[in-house]
Amino acid sequence: MTDPTAPFAGRTVFRVGYGALQLERLRDRREDAVALVRRAVELGVDHVDTAEFYGFGFANDVLRETLRPEDDVMVVTKVGAAPDPGGPMPLRLAQRPAELRAAVEDNLRSLGTDRLAVVNLRRLDTGPGVRAEGDQIVDLDDQLAVLTALRDEGKIGAIGLSCVTLDGLRRALPAGIVCVQNAYSLVSRDDEDMLRLCTAEGIAWVPFFPLGGAMPGLPKVTEEPAVRAVAESLGVTPSQVGLAWLLHHAPNVLLIPGTADPAHLEANVAAGGITFDAAALATLDAVRSRSSRILLG
Repeated sequence: MTDPTAPFAGRTVFRVGYGALQLERLRDRREDAVALVRRAVELGVDHVDTAEFYGFGFANDVLRETLRPEDDVMVVTKVGAAPDPGGPMPLRLAQRPAELRAAVEDNLRSLGTDRLAVVNLRRLDTGPGVRAEGDQIVDLDDQLAVLTALRDEGKIGAIGLSCVTLDGLRRALPAGIVCVQNAYSLVSRDDEDMLRLCTAEGIAWVPFFPLGGAMPGLPKVTEEPAVRAVAESLGVTPSQVGLAWLLHHAPNVLLIPGTADPAHLEANVAAGGITFDAAALATLDAVRSRSSRILLG
């Protein structure tokens, strides 16, 4: 049995959290969105991942309405992009220091708080997705300087990194990094060395795309024969096996699976209680890793 909790940014949280990105699917059913977040809290979730650019502020708005101080939920947000409703994509890059500060202010306002517990800097150095161009190519040190200043001002509690390289993380360590969010799953383990560094440094590892293929071209955990076989033997779903493997793989892994469906939410949380015997774990560990470092046009 894995430990159901882990340290994160000076407190202890349940290792299965909730990612708010998919709340946007409930934009026309706001009551259902509020009920989903309340259900997550009832299930023990005390770590929610969000961003102002999730649904053009909708996710933050729902969290502000739903979460109460007594829920004691750690809300983690991110900066580095901004909503762009009229653009070719719904997002635009916002990597410059002034844009990072503006994004922190936007998150403070939309979440209705005067302090953000953790702010992740969404870099564009690695993993699936786009890469920065032109004036959006910004030195990591310049970005950390503004986030450190915001921390000193009391507007953010701690700093995390997303889509960062191993060298980038090493450069950032003196700033006091509390978490790393990179694409990582059973079938895409490019960042094993970085995970080991995070484990050694007491940094939470918060993988996005924890089941692989959320983008075209990425391998999917749920399509792996070994995963499906283990799931069948345990009477659980392949998705639950993929999430549970991450929790078994390293003690500092925190999960933030997203969903707009209450039953799926309950299944995700239940994955935290799945155990593997040595044979099942060895079968899963032997699954071949394929790179997640695809680029989008």
